[in-house]
Amino acid sequence: MRANGDMAGQIPPSTRLMKLTIIQTGDVPEPLRPTYGPYYQMFERMFDAARPGFTYEMVTSYDGNALPDPSQLEGIVITGSAAGVYDDLDWLEPLRNFIRSAYAAKTPMLGICFGHQIMADALGGDVRKSEKGWGLGRHDYHVVSRPGFMADAPETLSVACSHQDQVIGTPPEAEVILASDFTPNAGLLYRSGRALSFQPHPEFDEPYARALAELRRGRAPDTVVATAESSFTKASDSARMGGYLAQFFADAAASTVKLP
Repeated sequence: MRANGDMAGQIPPSTRLMKLTIIQTGDVPEPLRPTYGPYYQMFERMFDAARPGFTYEMVTSYDGNALPDPSQLEGIVITGSAAGVYDDLDWLEPLRNFIRSAYAAKTPMLGICFGHQIMADALGGDVRKSEKGWGLGRHDYHVVSRPGFMADAPETLSVACSHQDQVIGTPPEAEVILASDFTPNAGLLYRSGRALSFQPHPEFDEPYARALAELRRGRAPDTVVATAESSFTKASDSARMGGYLAQFFADAAASTVKLP
């Protein structure tokens, strides 16, 4: 476990919101790692830009590290990964159990990309490799519903993505709040109000999203890569979405009574 103790010491108690435990379920592809660093730092930068007051610790799950007791955590973020929920990997079942325990404890929890998929899988949904193929570049997502932390959301949000797998069937406890033709179940809010997940990557800055799309050349069709590269001409809503995610956790931190 890696903790951001220095930052915790710099935040006055009166402005401290929450410690986020980032469960890193994969790593940045090796060719891009020296330039862009690990996933957990992308999330830290996103939350710090959106709202001061968060502190962080990071736990890697993909290398067999024991996961903490989620009932003792303040907030949880589950990152993206090259893994699929259907893969035969020893660390997936402990992660599913962690998610179920966190949900039962009503610990605020966010999943992004693979995190979105494994949360749905653990909580009763259906996740598969999509017949539609690769989703790359900056996609437009329709805002289906506006929970309180997204009250001012526009009709669409344009955010980078990189995936083949999708949530095909939503869990019984989940409501779709973000959708596109390519990814109908792109954003899920769970009935507890304390679990949230999205398929796209608001934590990706534009240089990394562009580099990742280019890295898929040879794996994804050239036409898909070309469309992805041209999609970056449209304005990004990643910072706006990062603000919604920060507000989700801030609202949870402000609540003194757990939801029924």
